[in-house]
Amino acid sequence: MTRFTGGFPIPISETADDFSLTGSPNTDEPDLVGKVHTMDPRKPGHFFFNPDAFAAGPLGQFGNANRQFFHGPGINNFDVSLTKKTRITESMAFEIKAEFFNLFNHTQFNNPDGDFNGQMGVITKARDPRIGQISGKFYF
Repeated sequence: MTRFTGGFPIPISETADDFSLTGSPNTDEPDLVGKVHTMDPRKPGHFFFNPDAFAAGPLGQFGNANRQFFHGPGINNFDVSLTKKTRITESMAFEIKAEFFNLFNHTQFNNPDGDFNGQMGVITKARDPRIGQISGKFYF
């Protein structure tokens, strides 16, 4: 089974302060002050997107950045299963199965942090690496 998908939307927010003066810091967004460039997060010290493209929102207003206007890294995954069933007699058989998930061990990054007051643009987690399993079954 093969899966190629685009990434999930990155929620952009400004949670630690209440510049909008609404009494709820969870509703604030930062201002978009530059172009958002996505970068390769595999290189050391790199962000997935440029956090300098954002600035704190204006006092008494909401920022102009949309909540989810671009996507995180996509998924590029290959899962493989091989099965062999051998008959011993008419009523008995033995089956062996090998399964590999993320066969080529391609790094599948999760979304970066979109909080302006957090680690904005930094990817801190990845999905599972290659996993293999072998099983056997006896039919009687």
